[in-house]
Amino acid sequence: MAQPCARPGRGFAVIAGQADVMRHSLRFALIPAVAAGALMSVSVGAASVQAASPAAAPAAAPFQSSRILVETKGHGPDVVLIPGLASTSAVWARTAAALEGRYRVHLVTVRGFGETAPGGNAEGLVGAPTSAEIRRYIEEQGLRRPALIGHSMGGQVALRVAADAGDRIGKVMVVDASPFFPSLISPGSTAADVEPLARIAYQGLMLLGDQALRTQASSMGLELGGAADNVLGGLGWQGGDRRVLAQGLYEVMTTDLRARLPLIEAPVTVVYGWSPDDRSPRSHVDGLFRAGYRSLPRPAAFERIEGAEHMVMIDRPRQFQQAVERFLR
Repeated sequence: MAQPCARPGRGFAVIAGQADVMRHSLRFALIPAVAAGALMSVSVGAASVQAASPAAAPAAAPFQSSRILVETKGHGPDVVLIPGLASTSAVWARTAAALEGRYRVHLVTVRGFGETAPGGNAEGLVGAPTSAEIRRYIEEQGLRRPALIGHSMGGQVALRVAADAGDRIGKVMVVDASPFFPSLISPGSTAADVEPLARIAYQGLMLLGDQALRTQASSMGLELGGAADNVLGGLGWQGGDRRVLAQGLYEVMTTDLRARLPLIEAPVTVVYGWSPDDRSPRSHVDGLFRAGYRSLPRPAAFERIEGAEHMVMIDRPRQFQQAVERFLR
């Protein structure tokens, strides 16, 4: 990972002074608890998947990538599902099952998450190369103006793809994702302000090691709020290769895509968890999400789902699926 020098500025002081707020805000933004030095967007399930050509379409060459794995299900208009940090495509299992009878669903897994080998993600950047490979997949497999749905880090990936692909993308849904995650905690912060914290998070994950990431599922799962029962009682914490997780986390914290939003031609829908309880950080996110997406060339559509935390599709599956159906109409 590149280690740029950055001196903490005024924004850093604000963020550093809100360490306790950050810890509790793990439930609604992919920002680390500074004391712990790590933040996880927890995955649900693991699947080693490979590209497959749809039977109803002209045969395409098998897609090969050192960055991503793709599984294709169903027939119809194309929908690409992109998971978040430390998640595999299995996080979309329920969504895919509801769609595959009417849509051709493309389930992406980033190599190095879950039990998948890191491949080309073992060194260097993760987010930008993943976006480039998804764009290449769309082109080589002949997808026609697909809908992109990305969760958390996967939402940032979807925004990158849409910004780079122009009118070749039909529409985009981002799920509990921000073009600049620290703005959900401190709206005036910059990437330079957050970089020292991102470096701490990176080093914290590297020190934990792969086995520790797998065995600390219980403590990490407690930060998931409504999703904890699903994770700990079901498919379990997947973690992944510590190099890929650490680099991915560093990028999520320091990536600012707000200046690239004007390049996105596709309509964007933003789905996020919300709470009516004033004591919950989730009660204050409406304005923060809207501010983050204000530079889009056309106003985004916003859908808040009451009672959901970061893992919206797991916390409130029925309400989330309803939002997906509205999005795809």
